[in-house]
Amino acid sequence: MEWIRGLGLESPVNPVILSFFVTKSLVIPRAHDKLLAPLGICMSLAELLSADQIIPEMKATERWDAIVELIDLLVTRGQIKPEDRDGILASLKQREETMSTGIGFGIAIPHCSSDRLDKVVAAFGRSSTGIEFDALDNAPVKFVVLFIVPKNQFQTHLRTLASIAKFLNDRSVRDQLANATSANEIMSIFRARAQATA
Repeated sequence: MEWIRGLGLESPVNPVILSFFVTKSLVIPRAHDKLLAPLGICMSLAELLSADQIIPEMKATERWDAIVELIDLLVTRGQIKPEDRDGILASLKQREETMSTGIGFGIAIPHCSSDRLDKVVAAFGRSSTGIEFDALDNAPVKFVVLFIVPKNQFQTHLRTLASIAKFLNDRSVRDQLANATSANEIMSIFRARAQATA
């Protein structure tokens, strides 16, 4: 259950319940989608990202520098206003100080909520050499998905986080992402996987 705790959700959630949510509820047949509506929106990486929100080879070698690199990308791409940058970084840092969002298997999912946004925004970064993230398995992180959710959208936060964790837990996905040669190719992998599970 340690990787579940490492997700660091804003509100207290029983790790057993969240583990069940990740492994079970995300594979409920689409015929039952209406029943899930009260639980919030589940957003895939194909929906959250575009190629210009992907860094195919990150410069950062440490956790905080990686988070700053991805936030600065989102500012450059107009997804975050420059005046909101520092406040969002402070929220992300507070989350990381509670427990690293490096959940193991070379994956990190830094995330927070903000009252400065009206939609979910995200960025993806890859490091071929690995980033020191104080991950739960102590291994370097090679894939970083950073996302920020509007304040008071806890269920969307939960479902999006669970979806990303479940997606990257697939070793074949990680192998494909490791071998991709560009941001466009990484984006194509996200889209292809989303279509395969639609």
